[in-house]
Amino acid sequence: MKDLNGKNIILGFQHTFVMFGATVLVPLITGLDVGVTLFAAGIGTLLFHIITKFEVPVFLGSSFAFIPGIIAVSTAQGGSLPEALGGIAIAGLVYVLVALLFKFIDPLILHKILPPFVTGPIIILIGLILAPVAISNANGTYAQNLVDKIGVNGCWGVALFTFSVAVFVKIYFEKIGQKLLSMLPVLIALISGYVLAIILGLVDFTVVKESAWFGVPKFSLPVFSVRSISIIVPIAIVTIVEHFGDILAIGNVVSKDFIKEPGIHRTLMGDGLATTLSALIGGPANTTYSENTGAVALTGNFNPVIMRIAAGFAIILSFVPKFTAIIATIPTPVIGGISILLFGMISSIGIRNMVEAKINFTNAKILMITSAMLVLGLGGAKFSFGHFQLEGLGLAAIVGVIMNLILYNKSIFRS
Repeated sequence: MKDLNGKNIILGFQHTFVMFGATVLVPLITGLDVGVTLFAAGIGTLLFHIITKFEVPVFLGSSFAFIPGIIAVSTAQGGSLPEALGGIAIAGLVYVLVALLFKFIDPLILHKILPPFVTGPIIILIGLILAPVAISNANGTYAQNLVDKIGVNGCWGVALFTFSVAVFVKIYFEKIGQKLLSMLPVLIALISGYVLAIILGLVDFTVVKESAWFGVPKFSLPVFSVRSISIIVPIAIVTIVEHFGDILAIGNVVSKDFIKEPGIHRTLMGDGLATTLSALIGGPANTTYSENTGAVALTGNFNPVIMRIAAGFAIILSFVPKFTAIIATIPTPVIGGISILLFGMISSIGIRNMVEAKINFTNAKILMITSAMLVLGLGGAKFSFGHFQLEGLGLAAIVGVIMNLILYNKSIFRS
């Protein structure tokens, strides 16, 4: 237990803060219980680490991809949240079935199907697709009450202050040899931005005062139906593709091939079982988090123990409504300021991936594949089949894989 020291506990606590905002946003949108969501994220992360042999520095959080499906099922005539949970539980098992299939596919073939000129744009798109969320947080789009108080420019001021603190902490403290402090840019920036927001009168502590110190999460059981399965399970096709992108991204950050070891079948199975477990206790689908990749890239904290410590904090905090209420009062411009860095880091990793692979963009085939992926991923293209929608990252990734298979079909399956 030599890694369970004061330094890593602080870093784990910081990681919990990074994951918290997006993780609890899904239950806030869909009506699921926040405490259950945090508990499921913590337990799911620990399960993921067990399945992946404790090698992958990942924290699992709530998947945004399933939000439309949850809303469609829960708001339908006679529908409910438990019914939506039933669909999510089955979707997790689809992950497991696909993972078992990948177990028998040579990692070399997977890398040929997903070469750097396909994976690079996927990673770039992960960050760029999230970019509007960061900007909307920063300019107060999601907090009209703040805009009414300090205006859009005021919101930007808070966001840029938070952003600047993170940059200063990372660069300055690293320069003067304060390594531990330089690894805490997210936590220090969030606290600094929060303090500024309090000084400006932007924080309402009413909900904190009304919250209890201790409370058991409202666990619930799923209800299974053909309707929820038909609406929600197809979403797994897209999230499985996104899983590849996230695992490739985190692998590039830490310079390890997680597709090969511990294997994409293990990481995908970890995602799937964590998702099913979450749904069985009343939580949303779990997923490998893009915010996790950005935080790891920004802080340089690659030790998987830190993510397990963060998971422990998430489980503990799921029983402390007052603390979760405090986190919920962090103004969106503060979150936006740090998100600009986190999401930008992800896209930069994708660019680095292609540079290090020495991708030849004078090759017309490669140029056409990456061009199509970037435009389809960012341009708003959408294909609907009933309640199932293929768009954004999922669409771009599938198009990239298909074009690669067609244009390089003579070499992909050659040993």
